Amino acid sequence: MALKVGLFVGREWSFPPAFIEEVNKRDQGVVAELVEIGAVSMDEPCDYAVIIDRISHEVPYYRTYLKHAVLQGVTVVNNPFMWTADDKFFEASLATKLGVASPKTVALPNKDYVPGIVHPDSLRNLKHVDWQALIDYIGLPCVLKDAHGGGWKEVYICHSLDELIHHYDHSGLLTMVVQEFIEWDQFVRCICLGQEEVMPIKYDPRERKYHVEHDHLTPELGAQIVRDSLTLVRALGYDMDSMEWAIRDGVPYAIDFMNPAPDMDIYSLTPHYFEWAVTHMADMAIRLATHPRPQLRETRWSSLLASDRAWQPEIS
Repeated sequence: MALKVGLFVGREWSFPPAFIEEVNKRDQGVVAELVEIGAVSMDEPCDYAVIIDRISHEVPYYRTYLKHAVLQGVTVVNNPFMWTADDKFFEASLATKLGVASPKTVALPNKDYVPGIVHPDSLRNLKHVDWQALIDYIGLPCVLKDAHGGGWKEVYICHSLDELIHHYDHSGLLTMVVQEFIEWDQFVRCICLGQEEVMPIKYDPRERKYHVEHDHLTPELGAQIVRDSLTLVRALGYDMDSMEWAIRDGVPYAIDFMNPAPDMDIYSLTPHYFEWAVTHMADMAIRLATHPRPQLRETRWSSLLASDRAWQPEIS
């Protein structure tokens, strides 16, 4: 009986059929298909060897099911328990802990709270933000962004303290971070797969566009970006991720590297990098199906996030 790879997807139309076709044409005893679930019982087995998750960040029920699937022995890409770590303050702290350059970052208390929070009583642990001290540390311009956001939503470049406070005052229930603005000379977005492969791609965040330009990095800078990308992705345990690097004076800064459901649309990646992503995603899915990794061990966070660990993917 063939091993099964399941795919959870949302509103994307180019990657899913291309990935499924690529896996199925390999004829390696592994077949890929879209997952279909209804109501699931707590002891229900899961007949997939691997599930690729592209949408559970927007569909909470899928995340609930995927945690159940891990308990049933399925390798889920990406590990649903690790998504809890996905916020932009933690990523800056993690990069710093691991010795990877990252913009100075400060987490802010929420501006507003859900009904039932009584400010004098419920928020006794909070003190007022010293905005001037914050600016003295971060510098201007700075970036205000949603700690849990993505897709360039709720991101503001602030050139003054008044502008920063204005956007913060309109942030509502969001948890915001303030980040040093890196005046970059080059910008790179990497696709990272299987905690082993890194494809650094020239990217322009102003155009939000990938460029097919193979010699955009020196060999030394390219090697450092690959090395730092692997350090971070192995720390997170992500088998599918994209990472953004802003390069200033020859130093690559990790701007955003927690993207466990990265954009893989052909019109975004360009046909060249889309083909690479589909091919290598299929390689990874087949490898994880035929050589399963004990993913439950990765939920032991103390060992996973130890900064002195030698980050090597565990394959058994």
